[in-house]
Amino acid sequence: MRSMTTEFVFDVDGTLTPSRGKIDPEFKQFFDEFCRKNNVYFVTGSDKDKTVEQLGEDTYALAKVVFNCSGNDIYTTGVNVRKSEWTLPDQLRKMLEGWLQGSNFKYRTGNHIEERPGTVNFSIVGRNCTLDERKEYIKYDKLMRERESIAFQINHSFKDITATVGGETGIDIYPTGCDKGQVYYEFSKGATIHFFGDKMEPGGNDYPLAKLLKHPSKATQVNNWQHTWELLKKL
Repeated sequence: MRSMTTEFVFDVDGTLTPSRGKIDPEFKQFFDEFCRKNNVYFVTGSDKDKTVEQLGEDTYALAKVVFNCSGNDIYTTGVNVRKSEWTLPDQLRKMLEGWLQGSNFKYRTGNHIEERPGTVNFSIVGRNCTLDERKEYIKYDKLMRERESIAFQINHSFKDITATVGGETGIDIYPTGCDKGQVYYEFSKGATIHFFGDKMEPGGNDYPLAKLLKHPSKATQVNNWQHTWELLKKL
């Protein structure tokens, strides 16, 4: 029997939807009903507009709280209650531009440095890439581990800035401590949190929250949205 204080927290991209894609219609119907019966929260590196695009306004509105931009842009019942004013330092911007020019990956599609409240998403291929270009970069990055290398260099160059691998093509960059882990402190003491995400390994953007959860709270790593669906059916 689940505790009445269980709080279900979900990453979005790769956990509830295909990467950069919209939620499956059949899963959406199931998940909306799950949201109506449970305390559900979303924590995502994406901004509100992208999250609404992926989930739909109706599903977005079913969450008790949405922690956009890894908790740096927070919405309750559609109303913004907190927004970070942090901006990307010029020195780091020049470094990102250098990596963008120096990468051996063949495509550049635009929207490579996307600034969001309290965080920046950096993508070599660019967030305007087609599905085929995205797939090519995923293969390239698995072989070259380019994103891990860039994130490592950022983390060792700036004491007060953290970079983590986010999604399938990007790197999330934010002030140290302003990651998904900060969401943990938004919940009441004694609450049992069950967190679902697809990037819980060290260096992944779900890891900062996952590592804070102790029994009876727990973090469940999923492979994709289909895996999430199968797990929720068993609850």
